[in-house]
Amino acid sequence: MDILLVEDNENIISGLKYAFTKNNYNLIAKDCVKTAKEYLNDNKPELIILDVSLPDGNGFDLYESFIREKKIPVIFLTARDDENDVIKGLNLGAEDYMTKPFSTKELLVRINKIILRNKKISIIKIKDISFDLNKMIVKKGDNELELSSLELKILHLLFINIGKVVKRNTILDKIWEWTGNDVDDHTVTVYLKRIREKIGTDIIVTIKGIGYRIDEE
Repeated sequence: MDILLVEDNENIISGLKYAFTKNNYNLIAKDCVKTAKEYLNDNKPELIILDVSLPDGNGFDLYESFIREKKIPVIFLTARDDENDVIKGLNLGAEDYMTKPFSTKELLVRINKIILRNKKISIIKIKDISFDLNKMIVKKGDNELELSSLELKILHLLFINIGKVVKRNTILDKIWEWTGNDVDDHTVTVYLKRIREKIGTDIIVTIKGIGYRIDEE
């Protein structure tokens, strides 16, 4: 899967190339507006990571005048953290915006979500567990697992937040919203124990005192 990085910082380029290769992405780097346009004339990557400040131009202008019509999702990447820049990038139609310094892991998570959303992929697979988000069906290998409605909703909440911690209080609030029943902290522990037993694969990480997280492989 090809991703275009338009960035002139060699340290960022080399660091991202290593991380992206490990995550099965082919990262193509271009260091200016001119070379980015030349590449895009003949290629259509899955996503573009676009720096705002480039040696021969501005990332916003490049997006607005050349990229937007190609319908390729874009994440703006820049050292600027001014709120107006964030608003401008998103108003232009970009999918997301990250400021330097940034977490490579967080960038990869955001990219994965954007690609899933734009491809309308509804099935997320972690190890041998797959979750069809549209049909609300969980499978272990080829076998469908029997989870209660509430267990499915809790697991769904974790899957749509891949790579992020879902706080125990958030789960508690959701259980109350879904059931209308008063629940306490012990309720979360009980439900997570049941879900773990039913899926039989150790994909749910406990963040002690905070909540739970499912990581991408």
